Amino acid sequence: MFEAILIENGPEGRRAGLTRLEEDALPPGDVTVAVSHSTLNYKDALAITGRGPVVRSYPMIPGIDFAGTVVDSASEAFRPGDRVVLNGWGLGESRWGGLGEKARVQGEWLVPLPAAFTPAQAMAIGTAGYTAMLAVLAIERHGVEPTSGDILVTGASGGVGSIAVALLSTLGFRVVASTGRPQEADFLTRLGAAEIVDRAQFSAPSKPLGSQRWAAAIDSVGSHTLANVCATMCYRGIVAACGLAQGMDFPATVAPFILRGVTLAGIDSVYRPQADRIEAWSRLARDLDPAKLALITREIALAEAVAAADDLLAGRLRGRCVVRIAS
Repeated sequence: MFEAILIENGPEGRRAGLTRLEEDALPPGDVTVAVSHSTLNYKDALAITGRGPVVRSYPMIPGIDFAGTVVDSASEAFRPGDRVVLNGWGLGESRWGGLGEKARVQGEWLVPLPAAFTPAQAMAIGTAGYTAMLAVLAIERHGVEPTSGDILVTGASGGVGSIAVALLSTLGFRVVASTGRPQEADFLTRLGAAEIVDRAQFSAPSKPLGSQRWAAAIDSVGSHTLANVCATMCYRGIVAACGLAQGMDFPATVAPFILRGVTLAGIDSVYRPQADRIEAWSRLARDLDPAKLALITREIALAEAVAAADDLLAGRLRGRCVVRIAS
């Protein structure tokens, strides 16, 4: 038996809560992992509360991330005792995820846990930090350097945004952090933001073009915010888009792309090839300051995850919420 958060949708309605399950109930896969830590992401909160169409089949264990130790393996790549991390691959959506004491997955989905991180630190990074690193890599490959100009990070108090601020500042970029929570200014400054701006300036409908300001941007908000960011990019700048906190729509014009040569780079983290995952985790181990990671992180027990999902969607949590699975 093992404990997990289970989302059910039956005749009596939809519910999510802590329950005990038989290990035989785990889905097929060639590696079984004893999960020590998971996280609570925006997508997990939508799944648990039912406020977004995340879950594709029921019953479902949410959790798009986990870190833990292999306990059984038919994969040539992993042996019992190996420490591993997993991000994405449909976990918590179409396949049972990480908010439980056991998980069974395909070996090719797993990445060896870098020696630089404990499982708890790996989940303080989680999909949010891994996505932030993918966005930073896209900016670097575009040729943007610290001397190129300011880098904007929207949704800077959230999981992706806070780690993006920490990474970019460590790499020498001047980071401008956009947030709707002015009380988080000191927090963002400690992470490395050189300037804090109110998200309100990006939230209204945009003009086709605005004054050129940003050499690059990482956007986790979408909708009008993304449109305004694109309209204020410098010539041949790049926007790495990886979220939709404001909405899935993109009410923009083609002006930034055809008049300024702006690049809009979509950052998919769910089905990213294994080589990209290993590169991202290797760079995180090299470039993410553990002291800054500690500033971002709050830890809760598995039994607290359902209540914390409401707090996350209400904007009452900042940074990363690590879920301690192992007792």
